Order: sequence, then C-alpha cells, then structure tokens
Amino acid sequence: MSAKREITRDDIIPIEQYAAERKERRTAISALKRHRRVAVGPWATFYFESYDTMWHQIHEMLYIEKGGEAQIEDELRAYAPLIPKGNELVATVMFEIDEKVTRQRVLGTLGGVEKTMFIEVAGDRVASTPEEDVDRTTAAGKASSVQFVHFHFTEAQAEAFRAPGARVVVGIEHPSYGHMSLLPEETRAALAADLG
Repeated sequence: MSAKREITRDDIIPIEQYAAERKERRTAISALKRHRRVAVGPWATFYFESYDTMWHQIHEMLYIEKGGEAQIEDELRAYAPLIPKGNELVATVMFEIDEKVTRQRVLGTLGGVEKTMFIEVAGDRVASTPEEDVDRTTAAGKASSVQFVHFHFTEAQAEAFRAPGARVVVGIEHPSYGHMSLLPEETRAALAADLG
C-alpha cells in the first residue's frame, strides 16, 4: 500500500494508458479494498479510503465520463480531501438499501448521522468529523445515503490502533441507528498503515 498523502495532476496517467491497464488495476484495487470495508448494522458500510482508492476513483471517473483535461481538476478537488493525512482515517459511509420505500423511510430518520460515527480503540473513542463539502442532512432531517467522514487520532490513539491484535470497534450511535462492529485483525492491520 502506498504511503502517499496527496494526489496532484502529476499523479494522473493518460486515459489511454489507464484503459489499457484497467482490468489489472481493478483486480488489484478489489484485493486492496477487501480489508478496507466494514459493515456496521444492516445497512451501513464503511469504506476506508487511501491514496490508492482515490487514485483509482479519479481514473474511473475520467474513464467513464470522458471529460478529458477539463475534468481532471474537478475530480482532484472532489477526491483529494478523502486521502488520509497523517493520524487520521477517512471513510465513505454508504447506507445501502435496495428497496426504495424502505430507503426513504430509513434515511428520513437519520438526520445528523454523520456526526454520530466513531472508532473506539483500547476503550478510547475517536468521533467522526463530517467532510464539509456539502451538507449531507436536509433541513427536513433526511440523511444522504453517502457520507464522508474523517477520524482524527491523537498520537496515543494512533499508537494503540497500530498495536497488533488491538481491539478496534467502528460504530454509529444515532437514536435511529445504533450499531457497532469489531474490526477483523486483517482490516485493523490494513488501516494501521494509514496512521502516521
């Protein structure tokens, strides 16, 4: 896994090169993401981001939308903030509910959920800080199905997280959605590389 913390225009390869390498790159990123995904409760999934996941996402958007050079800066602006910077983890949290009526009902009760997420390590809780690009809860209290959150660790919390075998819990403590999941060791180890 890369330890890079920033992505710039210089990191973007020509779309023709990406297209030629896309199949292999998608296989590699799927393997990397396997240990960066955590289900919390019946509907929420935390996808922990990195330089590599954001590099891939930007190139996928450029490949699919074919916006050329003009699109690159927009994609960098959208995805670069989701790369962990030092002692932080960054997650895209998706509420994945296939049935439309259920999805609307559930999201309608989850206003402010982005402020109730946490990671707990060695009994110490790290609260979520929502990405500030847009408000992801409407005035009526309906949450977006996609949330972007940062978890800022102190050095002591990061050190505890990096310890092999550390007990790490990811959770949501919202009145309408209270669920937690214990991180498997493979996931803890993969995410520990993002810290520091």
